Amino acid sequence: QVRLVESGGGLVQAGGSLRLSCAASGIIFTINGMGWYRQAPGKQREFVAVITSGGSTNYADSVKGRFTIARDNAKRTVYLQMNSLKPEDTAVYYCNMNLDGSPRWGQGTQVIVSS
Repeated sequence: QVRLVESGGGLVQAGGSLRLSCAASGIIFTINGMGWYRQAPGKQREFVAVITSGGSTNYADSVKGRFTIARDNAKRTVYLQMNSLKPEDTAVYYCNMNLDGSPRWGQGTQVIVSS
């Protein structure tokens, strides 16, 4: 069974940093794009960052210059380094991967940024 498991969330003060990880497990032949989304309380899920199989990246304007997405294909893992965190970054963060042509989601990891 294919699974995505996220880790690295937690409580941090404004200005702090966190690093999220998301690892894919199971029988997988190809992994294309990998990305991160987030959902704040009472809001819709929104795009945060994406990295293609070729290593190209794209970010939401709200996180540009503060967040960095990276991937380790050998480990089938995507990372999100989050620096200079703000209270408005508080959300459940979900990873998304295109696995064998199908989008898959992780279960989410909570990030809380206190002011």
